Amino acid sequence: MPEEQHQDPFEERLAAALRDTGDTFRAADRTALVDSGRSRGRRALTRRRTGVLGGVAGVALIGVGGAMLLPSGGSDDREQSSVASRATASSSASAAAEPVSGDAILKSLKELLPAGKFSGEDARGSGEKPGPYAQVVFDDGEGAAAISLGFGRVEPKGAEVGQLTQCPDQTFVPYDSCDSSRLDDGSTLRLLQGYEYPDRRVDTKLWSADLVTAEGQHVSVSEWNSSAQKGAPVTREDPPLSTEALKKLVTADVWRDVVAATPLRPTPTAAAGAPEKERPPAVSGKDITETLVGLLPADLDVVKKGGQDTEYSYVVVDDGRGASLVQVNVQHGMDDVAGQLYASGETLSDGTRVATHQGVGDDRVPGVVMWTVDTMRPGDDGFRVVISEFNNGSAHGRPTREAPALTMDQLREIALSGEWDKLR
Repeated sequence: MPEEQHQDPFEERLAAALRDTGDTFRAADRTALVDSGRSRGRRALTRRRTGVLGGVAGVALIGVGGAMLLPSGGSDDREQSSVASRATASSSASAAAEPVSGDAILKSLKELLPAGKFSGEDARGSGEKPGPYAQVVFDDGEGAAAISLGFGRVEPKGAEVGQLTQCPDQTFVPYDSCDSSRLDDGSTLRLLQGYEYPDRRVDTKLWSADLVTAEGQHVSVSEWNSSAQKGAPVTREDPPLSTEALKKLVTADVWRDVVAATPLRPTPTAAAGAPEKERPPAVSGKDITETLVGLLPADLDVVKKGGQDTEYSYVVVDDGRGASLVQVNVQHGMDDVAGQLYASGETLSDGTRVATHQGVGDDRVPGVVMWTVDTMRPGDDGFRVVISEFNNGSAHGRPTREAPALTMDQLREIALSGEWDKLR
């Protein structure tokens, strides 16, 4: 579906709100999304990471395995890279390629689909902003189904490639099947059969295929078992294209010509005289996990670990009374929004700022609660440690217990531990 139809990806459970508003990131032009995110900078990112869920302030999960394209935070490499670095390899080809019209993209899509009836057609050409895409409602006689096609570029071998092609962590993104493979030409392909709504409140299925070539060309196909991504009744048991049919569609050579014909966007530059302050490298996700596990009470069993390369980690713990998801964000460079984050909090004698909250964890799943302790150490590096926990063991699951496994006092003790300062 077109990017503008659902573009609020960072407010989740904060994975719950992510999948409700952006779900598996079916954006028509993910490259444009990443570029614009970088240009907005860390201040805007911080505001998204303090998103609102069910009327309460929360901390956004950063990584859901294949879903998120953050302007920074998912990988230090991704934060340091720019569109210009991608332009070096493909600028000459892009400059020489003739534009591909939206009508031509739509025609190719219809020719590659099985026999059936088409309606709801829409498309945008390679020379149009924010980028090319196509969508149709397709009916093969078994019921109408929305199908969308999107294009973009990523840095070859960069962090975005993994995010687009690795199978998601089912703690946050439930699905029925997923396969990620390397093709003979060096491209990476992910085939995912999942759901539009992770809490399954509506039985709308979302099946997708994401192809990233060795040159960083990205082609994405999504299909639903309804005539629209959201707000339409289910019309058939499954989307119309099998995984093999999705693979054939997404790997068609014609789509690479579309990406090649899409102009590169200029790299956002900082305002003259206002260079961005240098900050320490992003904190290793492995180090966050080790630190968190080492600070947990001895009576908690860690039944699952996960996270991403940098800045975010989670564990699922169980004290014998039910699973509880515990997540930690560790970030630098948040000092410029400290007033916003801790306006209603407290400042300790050493200058550390603390804000706490207990409230609704997912307003679509009755009974889920979220407890949070948000801290920022004194200093000009804006070193922030946020720990949150839930009374369920997965982002969209039903409560497994009445309250989370750790008390608020325990959460506070963990968040304020001096062990985190070793990661500064």
